[in-house]
Amino acid sequence: MHDRSLIQRSGIDRRIFLKIASHAAAAAAFAPAALAAAPSAKKYEPFAMGLLIKPFPDPEPKIALVRQLGIPTCFLSLDDYIGKFTPGLVTKMRDALDKHQIVATTVEVVRPEPLKWNFLDGPSTIGIVPRAYRAARMDALKQVSDFAKQLGVDKVQTHCGFMPEDPKDPLYAETVQAIHELTLYCAGNGQSFLMETGQETPTTMLRVIKDVNHPALGVGLDTANLILYGKANPVDAVKILGPYIRAMHAKDGKWPTNPMELGQEVVIGKGEVDFAKVFTGLRAAGYKGAVSIERETSGPQQIEDVRQEKVYLEHVLAQTSNV
Repeated sequence: MHDRSLIQRSGIDRRIFLKIASHAAAAAAFAPAALAAAPSAKKYEPFAMGLLIKPFPDPEPKIALVRQLGIPTCFLSLDDYIGKFTPGLVTKMRDALDKHQIVATTVEVVRPEPLKWNFLDGPSTIGIVPRAYRAARMDALKQVSDFAKQLGVDKVQTHCGFMPEDPKDPLYAETVQAIHELTLYCAGNGQSFLMETGQETPTTMLRVIKDVNHPALGVGLDTANLILYGKANPVDAVKILGPYIRAMHAKDGKWPTNPMELGQEVVIGKGEVDFAKVFTGLRAAGYKGAVSIERETSGPQQIEDVRQEKVYLEHVLAQTSNV
């Protein structure tokens, strides 16, 4: 449970704290049982290669591509399906995964719009921090949690947004409350709720984890986003967040030089991410998840880039396997 000193340090409104605390003991008690009772997530080896895919409108060819690339797992980005998570889609997605022997490790939504991926409008449009879009995005996350439960996927991820570094900012307390609600919802479906790194410092994310205080809350590490947003070196972020990291996007990038725009995402191996040190840190932290490649391009060039990135990452993983 939270102690009073933590409430004072974080500046969480007492009314909000009491609302969170009223559920905490029961949540902590049922969480392991709920996780155990959920449909079994399919097994895969720690550090198995993965690929982030957007399977709309037809999952079959995208999942087939994952198999063609020799990758055993996928990370499902499902924004285009919000409001369309039908039983038929469950069957179609499950059949495609089974046919191609691909394990879906994590699902994610970040919409509905607007979403402005920059420093000027990002704080007011991204995630569940902005009041104007919070309810709709929480609803979308609950939809995808229910969908993922039927698929047997045990991790739900999103960008929570530019979470205030000042724990006395009213938006901080509201965000903690929203994350707590989503964590409870996912735990009830036998899932972890993961906050994707990027718009906040690792220290701020750790503070949120401590304030929510629930075993189903974790971190989705995006190695490049920490650099693209100028928030932290991913090697240092692993030192801070390592025990809570349950999924990762393998992605590379360069630091921002224009204070209005994010840094540049680049092919893995061409940016600032030291993957050898990241993997070494994750191994030391006991990481059990996949290594899901995310390349933010499209078309034939994206496929070629992913092929190169897979070879690069497999080489680094082999080098660090006994470190």
